[in-house]
Amino acid sequence: MKSIVFALPGNELLTEKIIQKTQFEKGDFILHHFPDGETYVRIISPIENKKVYIVCTLQHPDEKILTLFFLCKLAKDLKASSVCLIAPYLAYMRQDKLFNPGEAITSTYFAILISSFCDQLITLDPHLHRLSALDKIYSIPSLVLHASSLISNWIQAHVSNAILIGPDSESEQWLSQVAQKAGVPYLLLNKIRYGDHEVDISKVHAEKYMHHTPVLIDDIISTAHTMMETIKYLKQDGMKPAVCIGVHAIFAEKAYADLMHSGVQKVVTTNSVMHESNQIDISDLIAAVLENNAA
Repeated sequence: MKSIVFALPGNELLTEKIIQKTQFEKGDFILHHFPDGETYVRIISPIENKKVYIVCTLQHPDEKILTLFFLCKLAKDLKASSVCLIAPYLAYMRQDKLFNPGEAITSTYFAILISSFCDQLITLDPHLHRLSALDKIYSIPSLVLHASSLISNWIQAHVSNAILIGPDSESEQWLSQVAQKAGVPYLLLNKIRYGDHEVDISKVHAEKYMHHTPVLIDDIISTAHTMMETIKYLKQDGMKPAVCIGVHAIFAEKAYADLMHSGVQKVVTTNSVMHESNQIDISDLIAAVLENNAA
């Protein structure tokens, strides 16, 4: 069965790499916004009986969800055999339980919404807290890819004598995988978050790693406060400037500029979200999965 890949705005570069590696057809469509803000969508490429893949990373999801909904529903109306959402960054994973009376559990609501108009979901390292798997809230088949091998390879190629540092105990599972594959030690911090812009972490006790290059790894870099607090302690301990690695380059407001001016050696992310810090390419991971699906 033939496969075709569409890129929503902002996803063109990653989609081009995926198409080059899979030789899948590139989907052509028209997206237009009327003066009153309403959205017009028209699919140009023939898609009947084809597997349709739509690449749409979901940072700033509220700006994208209606266009994504229209495109997926249109693809089904035009008799695509299936519609798969490739969302390298998956939004609305933070609010996964009731913290205060009257709150919306938005991770569940968002999962219900996506599951209502997509047949499959492919994503990269979603921010799972209290959920053991995406299928706890998504009713469609979901495939989770992991960037740990890519990050390990990058560290081996670019950082000498590294010591990996994770933000909290929740990061241990994937941090330990990166450390094992890269053949380097790791340390875990204890993080307490008081709000969107207030984080308290334990002091790093890394005296025996004074000659190592600290590598701070987190799945999402949003405000970057956790990393900047850690860097402050590392500087106080006299350690070398840190390398900061994030899977998803969210970087709210001035977070990237603030992190770059905090005394880091380098900031590196995957291209799950397009950003100037992208140095780790995830297209091979996605292409391999799509080729298996097409087999």
